[in-house]
Amino acid sequence: MKIIIHGGFFSESTTNLETKIAKQEALLRIVKESYHFLRTHSALETVVFAVSLLEDDELFNAGIGSQIQSDGKIRMSAALMDGTSMKMSGVINIEDVKNPIQVAEVLMNVDDRILGGSGATNFARKQGFESFSTETLQRRAEYEAKVKAIGTGTVGCVALDDEGKIAVATSTGGKGFEIPGRISDSATVAGNYANEFCGVSLTGVGEDIVSGAVATKIVTRVTDGFSLEAAFEKTFNELKPFDGFAGAIAIDKKGNIYHQDSHSSMVFASFDGEKEEVFN
Repeated sequence: MKIIIHGGFFSESTTNLETKIAKQEALLRIVKESYHFLRTHSALETVVFAVSLLEDDELFNAGIGSQIQSDGKIRMSAALMDGTSMKMSGVINIEDVKNPIQVAEVLMNVDDRILGGSGATNFARKQGFESFSTETLQRRAEYEAKVKAIGTGTVGCVALDDEGKIAVATSTGGKGFEIPGRISDSATVAGNYANEFCGVSLTGVGEDIVSGAVATKIVTRVTDGFSLEAAFEKTFNELKPFDGFAGAIAIDKKGNIYHQDSHSSMVFASFDGEKEEVFN
C-alpha cells in the first residue's frame, strides 16, 4: 500500500517560514491519516477521503480557502478516476459545496459522470449536499485588494491499495480572478488520470497542463513500458518549449512513487507505512 498527496505550489500562498512549516505538518498529518484509512478501504475510497481532508484545510486552494474569480464568486472543480474500471467522474465550476470531490464520488455511479456549472451545483443539492460558503477572510482580502496570486493551487491524491488497485483524485479552487466559465485541468484527463498501471494527479497552470496532456501522457507511457521516472522525464521535457508550469505526483502498479515539478516548489507528502517524505 502506498499513498502520495499534493497541495499545489508553495508560491501559491505566502512564502514565509511559518506557512511552510504549517503546510509540511498538514500534509504529513493528512497523508498518514489517509494511509491508515487505506488499510481498511479501497484506493478509490481513500483518494476521496484524502482530498476531502485537503479541501477542509484552508492552507490549500481547494474547498475551503478556494480562490475567488473575477466576478467575486468561488467556483471549484474536482475529479475522481478509478484505474481498474477506467471510469472518471467530476464537477466543473461547482458553487457553494464544501467538498466537491465528494460530489464527484456520487457521480461515479451516474451515467452523466462529469457535470459543470449550475448543473453540477443543482445535482449536489438534489443529492443532499447543503449550501456551504468556502470563502475565507484571506481570500476575500486578496480579492478586494486585487492581489493576484500565481494560479498554481490544486490538491490531489494517488493511492495504491493492498489489492494492487490504483485511484486518483484532484480538486481545485481555481487560479483566482479568472474569467467565469474558465475550465481548469483538474476535471480533465490532462490533470487527473489513472489505469491499472499508473495514476497521476497534477497541479500548476491549467492551460499549460492541458496543452501538454500531462497526466494522460505519463500514464500512457508507463502502460507502454516506460519506467515511471522515464515517463516523467519525457513528458516534462515536452513542457519546456512553452515553459509549461506543472507539478505531478504518481504511483505505478509496482508501488513506485514519483513526483516532479517544472518550477519550484510543489508541496507534497508520501507515506508507505514506514517511510515518509515531505517537500522541503
